[in-house]
Amino acid sequence: MRALIIGASGGIGAAVCAHLAGQGAAVTALSRRDTGLDITSEASVIAALAPLEAPYDLVMVTTGALELDGHAPEKTLKVLDPERLAAQFALNAIGPAMVLKHALRLLPRAAPSHVAMLSARVGSIGDNALGGWYSYRAAKAALNQLIHTAAIEIARSHPQATIACLHPGTVATSLTAKYAGGHPTVTPAVAAAHLLGVLQGLTPAQSGGFFDWKGEAIAW
Repeated sequence: MRALIIGASGGIGAAVCAHLAGQGAAVTALSRRDTGLDITSEASVIAALAPLEAPYDLVMVTTGALELDGHAPEKTLKVLDPERLAAQFALNAIGPAMVLKHALRLLPRAAPSHVAMLSARVGSIGDNALGGWYSYRAAKAALNQLIHTAAIEIARSHPQATIACLHPGTVATSLTAKYAGGHPTVTPAVAAAHLLGVLQGLTPAQSGGFFDWKGEAIAW
């Protein structure tokens, strides 16, 4: 197996790389820290992916952030800021969509492949009963729609591809340290095993879906 992991220096990304390598996969690991990939810049995405040669059996984007520049998620509409909202969209929705746009040429047309984007349950509109966290929720909801839409198109040219948005649960990383509350957490290694197990168990008939770490569909 050949795997491309975007965001490989983060907690989940590094664990995904380690898990795949342990299974004997050939892993291409890209990140801002180690390879200079800025997912919020399409030019940076193009430059990072241009040297890569097809085919890749698995592509996974593990980037994302709940806080940007030290700003906590909004608790009220009164503090909603357009620049912070745009920054969340750039990182959590537009960036992953640009990766899919430019990584599509790396997927085989006549063989199975899997693509995953890390989303979050709070991006579910149907599951939103608490409110708040405007920017992060909206960005993840946008990501879900972008990937769902792309999956419909990609199924025409890559009928054996499976593309999904995955919710990893509450993982013990710097992203969730201040927000875990009473929620049980798992280590990045455990989360990586769960996510890869779910992804590799999905079929093209489920492409474009939104699933949690147990493989259960999440409401849009």
